[in-house]
Amino acid sequence: MSRPPQKSGGPRRGGDSRNGSRSGAPARGPRSARPFGRNPAKTAPTPKDPTLPVREGERIAKLLARAGVASRREAERMIAEGRVKLGEEVIEAPSTVLTSLKGVTVDGKPVKEAEATRLFVFHKPSGLITAERDPAGRPTIYAALRNALPPGTGRVMPVGRLDFNTEGLLLLTNDGEFKRQLELPATGVPRTYRARAFGAVTQADLEGLIEGIEIDGIRYGKIDANMERSSGRNRWIEMTLTEGKNREVRRVLEHLGLEVSRLIRTAYGPFQLLDLPKGAAIEVDSKALERFRKTLPDAKA
Repeated sequence: MSRPPQKSGGPRRGGDSRNGSRSGAPARGPRSARPFGRNPAKTAPTPKDPTLPVREGERIAKLLARAGVASRREAERMIAEGRVKLGEEVIEAPSTVLTSLKGVTVDGKPVKEAEATRLFVFHKPSGLITAERDPAGRPTIYAALRNALPPGTGRVMPVGRLDFNTEGLLLLTNDGEFKRQLELPATGVPRTYRARAFGAVTQADLEGLIEGIEIDGIRYGKIDANMERSSGRNRWIEMTLTEGKNREVRRVLEHLGLEVSRLIRTAYGPFQLLDLPKGAAIEVDSKALERFRKTLPDAKA
């Protein structure tokens, strides 16, 4: 398999992501797709009642997610299945408020209090499932992570997923609440991909994606797409999006009549793949992580 063309002058790891058109890229043509109708006006959130007492503690599902037991949704499922207890009593509602995880068990095992949030950048090779186990017996990312992560790292969860045949940057964290925050489309964290595709497409066709597109009843939001280079009917295309719906890049390019032969995620927010070897992982510096978290919408709430 041929290597993707190398880019010079890219941003440093942990620096600002450059999501606009690069110099020397083909001139942007007229937009060919119609914009979607305007969204209904959003109403302001209901302000908190200052006369009510301040709630102490957090919901159990949120505490479990922050402790890295599972994502909040998975924690809610565990609670519904009766797998979470406080002492000898089964916790029946994910809205149960606790001040700590002292005495809480999951499947009979004590839950440790949340550790400091950690974030890793992992170069996922193609041919791995982004899951802990696969019913079909295919290899998962966790087999590769045994050698990629520092000893004693503990449980980490992938931020989003990469398909079996998709390679590139995959973020991993021990904080389920942080994972959820990064995955939400409303947070607006950009993901950048490079696709090698076969077929006929113009820069003007790609420009139309900036308005969003609907395919088989599924709406895909704004995509910033640029032709990097082409040779005959083979071409490399860079795409930046913020939603990350299932197989979004492949479906959009196939809708344009292209056949994707290779797909690489090169960036997630400010974190870049750069020259990280396949199967390797590096930890994001705690100061860089804290600076990034302060840019996220919920960090300002």
